[in-house]
Amino acid sequence: MKIRFEERKDLKEKPTGNLGFGKYQTDYMFVMDYDEGQGWHDARIVPYGPIEFDPASMVLHYAQETFEGMKAYKAKDGRILLFRPEMNARRFINSNKRLSMPIIEEDDFVQAVEEIVRVEKDWIPTGEGESLYIRPYMFATEKAIGVHPSHSYKFIIICSPVGAYYPEGVNPVKIYVEDEFVRATVGGTGFTKCGGNYAGSLAAQVKAEALGYTQVLWLDGVERKYVEEVGSMNVMFEINDTIITAPTEGTVLPGVTRDSILHILRDWGYKVEERHLAIDDLMKAGHDGILQEAWGTGTAAVISPIGELYYKGDVVQINDFKTGALTQKIYDTLTGIQWGDLEDTYGWTHEIK
Repeated sequence: MKIRFEERKDLKEKPTGNLGFGKYQTDYMFVMDYDEGQGWHDARIVPYGPIEFDPASMVLHYAQETFEGMKAYKAKDGRILLFRPEMNARRFINSNKRLSMPIIEEDDFVQAVEEIVRVEKDWIPTGEGESLYIRPYMFATEKAIGVHPSHSYKFIIICSPVGAYYPEGVNPVKIYVEDEFVRATVGGTGFTKCGGNYAGSLAAQVKAEALGYTQVLWLDGVERKYVEEVGSMNVMFEINDTIITAPTEGTVLPGVTRDSILHILRDWGYKVEERHLAIDDLMKAGHDGILQEAWGTGTAAVISPIGELYYKGDVVQINDFKTGALTQKIYDTLTGIQWGDLEDTYGWTHEIK
């Protein structure tokens, strides 16, 4: 793929201090256009700035939009590393197929990510736990007020230097089990990364926060019985020395972090079960003292320990509301591989030269 470069006259001043998450954007962005009959064309890296498109663009009315989330890391020896970018490319393809949007081939997706990171390498922060967050996304641009797949699209990648998700360490959070709203059902878009999934989850998030809880644990959309995801993360439970997580059968996002952790746990000799877990059984395990640890997994936080569950007035505290030894070990191991501090025996890191 040929990518042209448009130089920016004045570069931004790079932020210092607490970077937060998603507060700052880099100097450039990758842009590519799609038109039916022509395919993808005009791949370019241009100065970061506003996008002009028609008020009748279909994305604003019918929500044809998908995105990905990934990071670039700067190792202590200066290497610039991505983490399993081919998995993001494959998931992006699956998301776009589900929303009747054009696909971007895996090699082209990875090349685009490599090129924008290569241009913005000086934006990769080097503080403890810091990285460059990468947001590839696609949306419909056809000017049409009519429900049909768009005939034109834009694919864009923007980057943001981000700080450690947990500047004070990996600490447990309180989780509210949602029993009114649902996130996804079989046959829907639960396995995709599309904006509608996240917009539809906000009402439950607001409710949980009003009750003093950090995030929502979602139940299945049919029986409201089986646990699926926590917030926008995959979730895992250690019960009687067995790790249990929901299967990816169409309602659960196939997370890159999830897949990586399951590989590591199995290599460590843990019994891992990808199966449906009833919320009643989970709460009972908590009361019986056999729910040892629980955590959410995702690109942004990597690991988010769960210290408390609230379900219909019933409260279970996990591991005395402390980060468990296994949770911490997983976090240290995975981040060690991602930042290049530990040997990557899996071939997951992808160096940009």
